[in-house]
Amino acid sequence: MYKKWKLYEPVPELAAFAREIGRDTTVAALLWHRGIRTREEAELFLHPERLPFADPFAMRDMDKAVARIMRALEQGEHITVYGDYDVDGMTATSLLTRTLRKFGAKVDFYIPDRMTEGYGLNRRALEEIAEQSDLLITVDCGIASVADVAAVQGAGKLDIIITDHHLPGSELPPACAVLNPHRADCPYPDKDLAGVGVAFKLCQALAAARSGKPWDGQSASTDDLELVALGTVADIVPLRGENRRIVKQGMARMEATALPGVAALVEVAGLKDKKITTGHLGFLLAPRLNAAGRIESARTGVALLTAEDRAQADKLALELDALNTERREIESTICKTAEQELESLDMAETKAIVIAGKGWNPGVIGIAASRLVDKFYKPTIVLSVQEDGICRGSCRSIEGLNMYEALSACKEHLLQFGGHAMAAGLSLREEELPAFRAAFAAYAGAHLSEEDYEPKVSVEFEMMPEELTLDLVEELSLLEPYGMGNPKPYFGCRNVRGREAMAIGREQNHLRFKLGTEDAPVTSLMWNRADLAAAVNRETLDVVYAPAINEWNGRRSLQCMVEDLSLAQSERVFPEKELLRDIYRYLYAMQKGQGLIPFDTAALAAGFCQSFHHISQYTMGAALRIFQELGILRENLDENHYYFPPVQGKQGKQGKMELDASPTYRRHKVI
Repeated sequence: MYKKWKLYEPVPELAAFAREIGRDTTVAALLWHRGIRTREEAELFLHPERLPFADPFAMRDMDKAVARIMRALEQGEHITVYGDYDVDGMTATSLLTRTLRKFGAKVDFYIPDRMTEGYGLNRRALEEIAEQSDLLITVDCGIASVADVAAVQGAGKLDIIITDHHLPGSELPPACAVLNPHRADCPYPDKDLAGVGVAFKLCQALAAARSGKPWDGQSASTDDLELVALGTVADIVPLRGENRRIVKQGMARMEATALPGVAALVEVAGLKDKKITTGHLGFLLAPRLNAAGRIESARTGVALLTAEDRAQADKLALELDALNTERREIESTICKTAEQELESLDMAETKAIVIAGKGWNPGVIGIAASRLVDKFYKPTIVLSVQEDGICRGSCRSIEGLNMYEALSACKEHLLQFGGHAMAAGLSLREEELPAFRAAFAAYAGAHLSEEDYEPKVSVEFEMMPEELTLDLVEELSLLEPYGMGNPKPYFGCRNVRGREAMAIGREQNHLRFKLGTEDAPVTSLMWNRADLAAAVNRETLDVVYAPAINEWNGRRSLQCMVEDLSLAQSERVFPEKELLRDIYRYLYAMQKGQGLIPFDTAALAAGFCQSFHHISQYTMGAALRIFQELGILRENLDENHYYFPPVQGKQGKQGKMELDASPTYRRHKVI
């Protein structure tokens, strides 16, 4: 799937801005693209450790929360920390539990079960907690639980403090204190904190209150900052302001962490003695924790992060690693089943994907929906049909379609739904599924243009790989940590030729090749795309990459981490009638000689080039799609090959193809 490049407009002020901040024009442009306009802003962005932490008591109700917790500590009351089952919730629960234990509190934690209790507070759990606790503190949840808080706290059974970062409704829970920077009356300056970030501010306030020292923003407690960084990255909040300092300092601490659970998690993920990046947090550490809440219980994740004994931590980390492997297998099975069911659809005409399976794991379907969006770039809803006939699903959108608004437009078919623009959850009765599928597809078709269905990639600059220098890449590293609000910068180069492409890795699924000139070659890597090796060696390319430095045996060299690779425009030749006839003859002769036609589009294109003339993988793929739409080429899915049926093959050879019967060919004629 080809991604359209989104390039930034030229910056007339760039040279002056670069001089003002004393940086290379490339770095200056990247800062400008991120909305930074002054020297002071640039210095704090490049050196977030210099940014003072904001006074936690600036958060509305912080004084009330601290006073109530201090009373609990003084009187020996029992405290329960109530968290969510995702990584943000697990890290926040672990952070606050560890902090309260350091202060001598009697404290335990509660995480609801994803399958049976769902997200947030529930009355049964609150009433059970009230039997043993005097004070409950929520983390990463509770802001919407107005009725439950009113019922339990109003009955005098349990005092409740809410800490959350989700948007509040029109009414706040009537708790002892409600800490949420999104409160309309909250003056706290940084609104982008994750749930663990709000819990961190509470911990800072407690430490300040106990010390009796005035707040200065720099000497503030940074204990357990590893946990705060992990939850912040996992929850995909903007890495600007305090979040940027939290993540940068937290990752640095993680490399030599004193927390047994974090050390065990880092080791089981294969990151011991490596420089930790946000990519490691988001794609290696967080999924292992998330697997606990998706497959079994998130309590295992909290038990790991609060462990004091390394042997116990190692045991728990191995359990999570095994659960993550199981999660990947379940996810893979769901995706494969879904893709097989989608094969009967004309994806070019399909406006949205709604697919359901009986007994699919509800904890994994959100990841499966993301994978299907990555492959097909359509708004996608994956549903698990439960034994009670209720379908519970997860939604992922694409740029241009607000998922929450789309579900609102189809709410007559739903039992409940919630979420935001790019992701949401929903439930509906199985008998409503056909009507909902039609309504959702109609909404998507009415609100998305053809251009919206084109996947896009942001490109900061067009720069040939041979223009890179070690000094430039080292300066670019000052922009880390990357994440939401500060995306990793990608460069692009057009009409380049790769060479020496080969499959690498234990499973031979990754791609390595060289770009640049013979005098200045640059090794390039692309994960999970070894299938492109033949095309890279043979065709002209457009490449989007992130520059990096490879260190091996004390030697440092430049390399390109390829984000997107597509055929150059000159290679995207649509097959017209004469070319289709030649490709058909080539494939027909292959079946006659070999008995089958392999599924490998790149190999078929390469073979055609040897027998006839140069065509690209794009051209061969379009021809295969046209032949299938005409019914003269079919797939043997059991043996993984194409074939011409005997009768169709004979007619196809002697007669002529009615090309207008192919939707792909018709669309090309219109264009």
